[in-house]
Amino acid sequence: MSVEDTDWDGVRLHIVTGKGGTGKTTVAAALALALASGGKKVLLVEVEGRQGVAQLFDVPPLPYEERKVAVAHGGGEVFALAIDTEEALIEYLEMFYNLRRAGKALTKLGVIDFVTTIAPGLRDVILTGKVSESVRRKEGKRFKYDAVVMDAPPTGRITQFLNVSDEVSNLAKVGPVRNHGDLVMSVIRSPQTRVHFVTLLEEMPVQETLDGIRDLGQSGIGIGGVMVNMERPAILSPEALEAAGKGELDLDEITRGLKASGLEQHAAEFAAALAAEAAEHSQRTGLEQREKARITHRPRYDLPFLPDGMDLAGLYELAQALRDQGAA
Repeated sequence: MSVEDTDWDGVRLHIVTGKGGTGKTTVAAALALALASGGKKVLLVEVEGRQGVAQLFDVPPLPYEERKVAVAHGGGEVFALAIDTEEALIEYLEMFYNLRRAGKALTKLGVIDFVTTIAPGLRDVILTGKVSESVRRKEGKRFKYDAVVMDAPPTGRITQFLNVSDEVSNLAKVGPVRNHGDLVMSVIRSPQTRVHFVTLLEEMPVQETLDGIRDLGQSGIGIGGVMVNMERPAILSPEALEAAGKGELDLDEITRGLKASGLEQHAAEFAAALAAEAAEHSQRTGLEQREKARITHRPRYDLPFLPDGMDLAGLYELAQALRDQGAA
């Protein structure tokens, strides 16, 4: 596949969401690595303050500034930014009201926490605003980043989080806040923005993904792909899976195979344990296949389960899987 032959040509803001526990941050990081391949520069933005990106790339906790965290395939670079809401609000006040000193004073007084509590929409406006500024930023005549990946809030909150125009209309009808909100929405609703959903092949994450795609589609925000994370391969043939599920595996044959492998002692017990494990594997595989059939949205990307756990090498493996399937 050539560098240009990808599913998301022209997309510069990739928003990654998913139900908690599906590996949303991991997939966002892998997507950033994949997009940076071939010498590109990509910014990965974390908005939830968990420092999950720093842990994935095995670097110290990220300050509120853009830091290089990885080199991608072909010499590209991944930078990361963990947005601090307080710092972002101070920056916001300075940008629109020239109130940086006042912002620092407000922080000490705890007013920022008060403001973002009574007007939670303002927090989302600030976070999405910082990301959209990164998308628009230029160095000379070129954009600073070829793409920006946002590790966004979970699926259940993503539509409200991205619907900045609704939140802004509750805060201000005119003025800098309103103008800023309109500018942010022009980026989010742009053809250059897509929202990708991360799921596991389990009933609740799949249902939440389908609901999220429906709700977000109604809001007019562009839907990207579905990324099926931690998919386990079937380790038995279809015939063996069916037999295992029905409890019809030949225990005598399994026992003979174990004995032929040198496991003479307790071979019958081992055979029974293997048959039970095969039945469980058959049941889980059947459930996963049924859930996968529910995901009719395309494109869909299948990311493998990594038995050794997630580390930096695993992150590059997932990035390669995304590249192989045309996501970057």
